[in-house]
Amino acid sequence: MADALELSEHDLQAIAQFVYARSGIALNDGKRALVTARLQKHVRAGGFRSFGEYLHFVAQDESGDELVQLLDAIATNHTSFFREPQHFDFLANVALPDVMAQGQGTRLHMWSAGCATGEEPYSLAMTLIDTLSPECLPAVRIFASDLSATALSRARGGIYRLERLALLPHDVVRRHFEKGLGAQTGLARVNSRAQQLVSFARLNLVDVDDLGQRFAFIFCRNVMIYFDQAMRQRVAAVLERHLVPGGYLFLSHAETLHGIDHSLHQVAPAVYQRSGR
Repeated sequence: MADALELSEHDLQAIAQFVYARSGIALNDGKRALVTARLQKHVRAGGFRSFGEYLHFVAQDESGDELVQLLDAIATNHTSFFREPQHFDFLANVALPDVMAQGQGTRLHMWSAGCATGEEPYSLAMTLIDTLSPECLPAVRIFASDLSATALSRARGGIYRLERLALLPHDVVRRHFEKGLGAQTGLARVNSRAQQLVSFARLNLVDVDDLGQRFAFIFCRNVMIYFDQAMRQRVAAVLERHLVPGGYLFLSHAETLHGIDHSLHQVAPAVYQRSGR
């Protein structure tokens, strides 16, 4: 059965509709190979005769655990420390001083939306530690969220293989990481000073209405590329609503708000600011 397992067109469309409804991720026809590769392990492990039978099982699971596993398998969590470094330079040299001058410095709340395995929020923490005076750090809170429970588990641990740090400057590694010894050789942990600034939570962006707080900075990078135009509009409205007046939204350089209704103004490549003071 393992060799004969195939993803029919009907099952592909059913999975795509199910995933879109639950996560906003759009799986177009070109994703057949990805869906097959990422879900066949679950299909075979469960003894299901087809992808459709597996999908029916997931849909009937009232606990939601099977849905989490399916979305974990589908979600792509490629990231790196200080990815698109221009954004961290802009944060430190332009956006942060601007927000501090606005009087927002007593409450520096940030949101890393789609944080994957944690490299982005920890990079934010390191940037703020290196930029702010020590007495300002108690005001810093970085909320990091992701759809994937598996990615969040790795993020909370804050442990990475040394190869993930290979492109970082030596002084950054020295200041912000603790290298493992003995059985932990080849690994490094984000130090406690950076870790204590970050809190993690599983969150589905398409389900968000109001988190009950507003943020001076929101990083939502390489997330909306997985959505169609309608879902991009919905998510952009959520992100804009959660910015403080004068707050900044960072997208990836592969993303844009072109064609989306919003009131933000672009201040740098893939960086937008909400009006008001």
